[in-house]
Amino acid sequence: MSDRVRGGFGRLGGGISGYPLDRLYEEVAYISYHFHWSRDEILNLEHPERKRWVAEIANINSRLNEAR
Repeated sequence: MSDRVRGGFGRLGGGISGYPLDRLYEEVAYISYHFHWSRDEILNLEHPERKRWVAEIANINSRLNEAR
């Protein structure tokens, strides 16, 4: 990750340390796919807020799928 994305003291942007990198990529891809936000916008979210947006998108998708 670029220094711009990395936070201070070895932390990734969004206030997480030791979070699985694959999961982080998955969250960023998921949010950017649905909301068209940039990588930096998503990585600058605090971890709990990013997880909340992932949950909200999943809820929207579930409701849309149930309506079919």
